[in-house]
Amino acid sequence: VLEDEDFSQNLQLHLLEISRRKGMVCAQDIVDYVALGEVQDHLAGANGGKRVTISIRTGQRWLTKLSWRYSRIQKGMYIDGHEREDVVAYRQGFVQRWKQYEKRMTTYDDNGTPTEPRGGFAVPQIGRFKLILVTHDESTFYANDQRKVKWIHSSERMAPQPKGEGASIMVSDFLVPEWGRLMYDSEDARILFRAGKNRDGYFDSSDLLKQVETAIDIFEARTNRHVTGLFMFDNAPSHQKRALDALSARKMPKGPSATWRSHKNGPKMRPGTNPLTGGTQDLYWPEDHPGMPGWFKGMEQILRER
Repeated sequence: VLEDEDFSQNLQLHLLEISRRKGMVCAQDIVDYVALGEVQDHLAGANGGKRVTISIRTGQRWLTKLSWRYSRIQKGMYIDGHEREDVVAYRQGFVQRWKQYEKRMTTYDDNGTPTEPRGGFAVPQIGRFKLILVTHDESTFYANDQRKVKWIHSSERMAPQPKGEGASIMVSDFLVPEWGRLMYDSEDARILFRAGKNRDGYFDSSDLLKQVETAIDIFEARTNRHVTGLFMFDNAPSHQKRALDALSARKMPKGPSATWRSHKNGPKMRPGTNPLTGGTQDLYWPEDHPGMPGWFKGMEQILRER
């Protein structure tokens, strides 16, 4: 039956539509498809008018012949939201900024041959025309990291393997195209962090900020302050830390509160901007308020003022 190209093509399209809609297909989908009236009419014309029925097992064989494989679901590339208008506009803006940055950088071809930036134009940092890219990343390694697949001789006995991943060590470091790891003399920007409750604790934004300060000092010393460093970070949660008084509607109470802060024991939230007037909008009542001196106004009152 599958040798009928029209039938095979229509069946394949039917299965692809089910996979798109439901996220999976099964042999029963083929059995149900074959049982459809219009499909039976088509098959009967090529089968001497006889009705065609198939079993689940036949459906499984047909799936294999149609290049479907029964296997574990693999993780794909995360693309949710990538085509939103604001995301596209941000990406396009970044590309344009990057083109301007590249004019001030040393670039390399496939053979590693450098090309120095040519000419010059005014930049905000007077005397620092050249840009050097400095990238940052973090990786965690475990004591029991090892190959999971290898060639094994039929006579080889399997040795007991350790349970779990074992102790970990996190490496946080900076890389520079011009000279590799960010180092100068005996100074090194790399951090080795042993994460865990009874070890070094947990790497957070405060640890990263300290490391960045050290990295900038090393960069300035190595370049003698003659170039500008363009530091690039990914979007890891520890890189998204906001100021303690930054504006945030998260956990904001609806009504007034005498004690509410966006962070426990933190400062009051900074004033916002009123979109109606364009002026400053205080989120707390003044200290001389007759009933709620210094209290947080609450989301309801803030929205009413807008």
